[in-house]
Amino acid sequence: MFQLKLKYLPLLIFLIGVFSGCQNENESTALLDAEIKTLIGKMTLDEKIGQMFQAADGFYSSEEELKKAVREGRVGSFLNIQGAERVAEIQRMAKEESRLGIPLLFGRDVIHGYRTIFPIPLGMASSWDTSMVKKAMRISAVEAASMGINWTFAPMIDITWDPRWGRIAETTGEDPFLTSQFTKAMVEGIQGDLNDPTALAACAKHFVGYGMAEAGRDYNTTYIPEPLLRNVHLKPFKAAQNAGALTFMSAFNDLNGVPTSGNEFTLKTILRDEWNYKGMVFSDWASIEEMISHGFASDKKHAAEIAVKAGIDMEMATTAYIENLKKLIEEGKISEELINERVANILRVKFQLGLFDKPVENTALSTDTILAGSHLAHARELARNSMVLLKNSHHILPLSKEIRSLAVIGPLADAPHDQMGTWVFDGNEEDSETPKTTFQNLLGNKLHYAAGLEYSRDKSKNGFIDALAAAGKSDAILFFAGEESILSGEANSRGIINLPGIQAELISELKKTGKPLILIVMAGRPLAIQQELEMADAVLYAWHPGTMAGPAIADLVFGDYSPTGKLPVTFVKGAGQIPFYHYRKNTGRPASKSDVIHIDDIPRNSKQLSLGFKSTHLDYGIEPLFPFGYGLSYTKFQYSNLKLSTKVLNSTSTISVSADVQNIGNFETDEIAQLYIRDRVGSITRPVKELKGFKKFRLMPGETKNVQFDIKPKDLEFFNGEKFVTEQGDFDVWIGPNSVDGLKGEFAFE
Repeated sequence: MFQLKLKYLPLLIFLIGVFSGCQNENESTALLDAEIKTLIGKMTLDEKIGQMFQAADGFYSSEEELKKAVREGRVGSFLNIQGAERVAEIQRMAKEESRLGIPLLFGRDVIHGYRTIFPIPLGMASSWDTSMVKKAMRISAVEAASMGINWTFAPMIDITWDPRWGRIAETTGEDPFLTSQFTKAMVEGIQGDLNDPTALAACAKHFVGYGMAEAGRDYNTTYIPEPLLRNVHLKPFKAAQNAGALTFMSAFNDLNGVPTSGNEFTLKTILRDEWNYKGMVFSDWASIEEMISHGFASDKKHAAEIAVKAGIDMEMATTAYIENLKKLIEEGKISEELINERVANILRVKFQLGLFDKPVENTALSTDTILAGSHLAHARELARNSMVLLKNSHHILPLSKEIRSLAVIGPLADAPHDQMGTWVFDGNEEDSETPKTTFQNLLGNKLHYAAGLEYSRDKSKNGFIDALAAAGKSDAILFFAGEESILSGEANSRGIINLPGIQAELISELKKTGKPLILIVMAGRPLAIQQELEMADAVLYAWHPGTMAGPAIADLVFGDYSPTGKLPVTFVKGAGQIPFYHYRKNTGRPASKSDVIHIDDIPRNSKQLSLGFKSTHLDYGIEPLFPFGYGLSYTKFQYSNLKLSTKVLNSTSTISVSADVQNIGNFETDEIAQLYIRDRVGSITRPVKELKGFKKFRLMPGETKNVQFDIKPKDLEFFNGEKFVTEQGDFDVWIGPNSVDGLKGEFAFE
């Protein structure tokens, strides 16, 4: 008996620890709730409503009016107040001169860097490296906190399948699993240790469905059936909650006919009732008032009533709440108890951030951390890892550092602002090192530079002569193509997603020189570059890489590192192929390559009724330009020896799926192996492939590593329109380098 007890002693100690931890957490939560309740009990109704208002900088007509509002407790947060000293003084007044000393939240869009600008989020996602992205967001928070900011509106975790949508630049791509992994990393990076002065409250946005805007036109209507909503679009938000995100932001769009800032199904039924989310929910800029434009509210008072009942705790920038909540209570349309619930969620965030206890002088006023050398080094590393090699004919890359002469041409070669990308309120173009600058420093008089075009949309050919002259004097051409930062981001949607202007025409002229032509694309979205791809010998997709674009690109061009990035989105051949994504359904008439007849191959006088009766395009075919997960390297990897630990999975077991990956080339570098599954038959149709895992690992030339993934019953779960289920049946499984290629196996769930 004594031996039996000793055998189970570790388990007993573990259970006691778990129970003790849960008990301590429950006690801490109860104490916090009690403290919040006591504070609310001391507040006047005007002070409560004040907590529910976020004032944008410039809202008050004078600084004295602003200070008066702070002293009287008529504001709970400020948006875009700049200057560390000013922020600190306003916070001091709130804590020392207002009646109850309630601190303020200072919000700012710190999306992919504060002063040290990292690649746009879509670029960061191309790294498939969550630890690297987590560190980038931690650096961003440290820099922002040094200026008094304590809340940022990131990460943006909308899923989109439409590259026309300008805000695709802010997403981490098309896949719910990949986005969920980056969501966790970004929330943890932003918030860090909440007891630390550098902690910022993270914000999961936009809740929910914003990325499915019709026609990719920003702010547009979204229709998302519940299975798709739960199986795809809600998953990253659940990951945000699990990671401890302190705030959620509602979206601009109406979802299935109900604007998201007044949508009780998403805000109340799912977020509060099902998920038991205890954080703060706030509106996007003016989205409460915009319910009037949607045709869902008759006026601002009606909009305020809808939003506060649905679950919006704080209103950003506009005044529906502060003008109408008191009237709504007086009219009996809402209760003060409801206001208390909303205010409690706001105060909880302020307590969790430690704002009541942190001395104002600890909101570091020093700018020593801005653009620190270690920050710039990480920006360079992440930019390098975010770039995707799409083509490399005849191993044209990397170039030799001993090259006799090199032409650097194109509108994005020396564009210090545009290389930072969208949403860089605090980025300074003077901090950017452009490709032209980097290559000039490396090559000196061996570099021949000509812009060719002044900017991406330039339609003047005046610069063609200089560009062709530079190319004629050089052994190889680096052409920096793409789109300016203003062409992506909020409200910057495009119907035609080809290279803007006459860049393709200049590329065509450069191709005629016969010199090796390397295309480097700097853009905020996956562009339709099929014709440019055919003309170029190599294509490196760099996105908008941020402050350290030049050094990062040079690292790859000269082979100090091999490209490792993989696409987090599908590249289409043209806008007419949208939407195209790897999660798509099979249809009742799926087409194979052999089924496809191109429009140019149809006989002129054909009398056929149809060409195959398959789901395809006559002009685009059935394949995208590049599939999700795709990316080349300077080496080659060989996948072999797929093994499954068992062919049958049940409710209490796990299947291990493994494969050998060998570096059969000459470069030491990283590979990103990806795990996909397919549920062959479901109670609702299932996608042809679902990403369920990925691993990044380094291989020396000739080295082989065994990569292993575990599949659990939970990985097979989906929402079938009524509930989440894991259904019995047969499954396909793949391990490979992208969503198309790979080793295939199968198993059954019983």
